[in-house]
Amino acid sequence: MRTLTTIAALVLLFQACQNEPDAPASSYLVAEGKTMGTYYRVTYHDSLNRDFSREIDSLLVAINDEISTYIPESTISRFNRAESSLDLGLEYKDFAECLEDLNRCAGVPNTHFLRNFLAARVAYARTNGAFDPTIMPLVNYWGFGYTPKRAVTNADSLVIDSLLQYVGFDKVTLKADDGPVLLLKSAPGVQLDFGGTGQGYGIDAVADYLEWKGIKNYLVDIGGECRARGLNPHGKLWTIGINTPKSEAEVTDFTRIIQLKDMSVSTSGNYRNFYEVNGQKYSHFISPKTGFPEKSTLLSASVFGKDCLLPDALATGFMV
Repeated sequence: MRTLTTIAALVLLFQACQNEPDAPASSYLVAEGKTMGTYYRVTYHDSLNRDFSREIDSLLVAINDEISTYIPESTISRFNRAESSLDLGLEYKDFAECLEDLNRCAGVPNTHFLRNFLAARVAYARTNGAFDPTIMPLVNYWGFGYTPKRAVTNADSLVIDSLLQYVGFDKVTLKADDGPVLLLKSAPGVQLDFGGTGQGYGIDAVADYLEWKGIKNYLVDIGGECRARGLNPHGKLWTIGINTPKSEAEVTDFTRIIQLKDMSVSTSGNYRNFYEVNGQKYSHFISPKTGFPEKSTLLSASVFGKDCLLPDALATGFMV
């Protein structure tokens, strides 16, 4: 989850005996493609047969343009390079309106970034700091970030200690009380990483767009995380499989099959994105307290909720 190439759950449409009378399978459409280093697949029912694939793809591109650390001129990359602050290019009144309804944010800059920031702040508080988006310098050090991939063969505790001084969400302050909205940092080395919220946010953004268009039956899946509403093409609840948390498991091996009734689910695990050095396993979950990859017997965590953004962040926090 935190690393966007990880597939934590595979969404399946299981066969049923009969279709829903008001929503036959033939009136379901599918939009799919690549985003955030993984796949997306959106299945929805529309009696008007409207094709939203272009709008969905454009929305996901716009989100990436603000929160991807792999895009040099994204909002988050510009903040990470900034010495002390970043002007987010909008006034407080516009920001407040967008918080209420994302679909009213057309033309307002950096609202995707700000929504991820605010959700991360909630998750940081609820996990007592286990979920901390300022972990970016250490994610890079251990070879899981936007810098060139590498396996750390001899960890330097002095370097790790020096990077820990930049970790802590209290080192980032949002100034949004009046006038221009600014994001401040306590030191140039402070950096953000929204890898733990991006997929969940993208799912919610697409789902909210569909609902804005009057769609009531849909499944939005990005990299195995998903949000479901209504019924599938067979008139049944949407059914998903949670991947077996073993590195040798196939993506079609499930530890549990679950039906979703107007719910979202996000799964995070340490069994896909890791490397080994001298028999020692290093996962991409970095402790914001020690600066080292987390060692835990917990293999995966699944979090359910009405929407997907907060479960995405919490599932990451529970793995630390």
